[in-house]
Amino acid sequence: MPGPHDRTLRKPNYGIDAPTVVRNLTIAGLAALIAGLVLYAVIGPSRPFPAAVLAITGFASALCLLATAALMVWSSKSGKLRQRERLLDTLGLRGNENVLDVGCGRGLLLIGAARRLPLGKAFGIDLWQGIDQSGNSMDATLANTRAENVDDRVEVRTADMRDLPFPDASMDAVVSSIAIHNVPDREGRARAVREISRVLKPAGRIAIQDLRNIDEYVETLKGLGWNDVETSGPNFVIFPPIRMITGRKPGHESIPKT
Repeated sequence: MPGPHDRTLRKPNYGIDAPTVVRNLTIAGLAALIAGLVLYAVIGPSRPFPAAVLAITGFASALCLLATAALMVWSSKSGKLRQRERLLDTLGLRGNENVLDVGCGRGLLLIGAARRLPLGKAFGIDLWQGIDQSGNSMDATLANTRAENVDDRVEVRTADMRDLPFPDASMDAVVSSIAIHNVPDREGRARAVREISRVLKPAGRIAIQDLRNIDEYVETLKGLGWNDVETSGPNFVIFPPIRMITGRKPGHESIPKT
């Protein structure tokens, strides 16, 4: 029988994104379904046509709301796992880099990066807000790193993305998934993007995906002198659909000695 330290028995749990939204959609969908049934039962005997219209409207609303909730759950449990590998592929990692995940949550990108860094290290920062992800906590993230056997090359900190606790030019790549939009004001989001650029080494790469504000992020990067920036169209593997920014910070990987 396997011992208590056999990590292969554990499975990572990356939670449900926007759990409050999923809950509210489910409640609203069930309420619409019940309302349609009740209206049809009460009004139907005396006024069948209006009752049928109201019932159909309720059923259609319920279907849309419950389908949206189901898609969001599927996205959290399956879609974002597929998209993780596509995003990390854009970085062209060799395996010896330092990679930062901004808004790492329960560690989806963080751990995915660490698995590709046998000689490097993955760093993650977050403020651990449960409204953004169910069960979001540093302990949950560290439990996932242990389950994936990468805890020896992962470092996690509590920090604000607008004030990253890392020196200038200390990271080879930075990733972020559905996180920067949680900063409530435009200037705060711009500051987060400037911080990402600051901690990147010259020629360091980014891969950022988000639900909205992508054009803002591009504008900030270009204001910093970034020219090698590309954006994707909507990607429905994650729901609601996301867009992605990839790019390389201006500069050279090494500066010749004089």
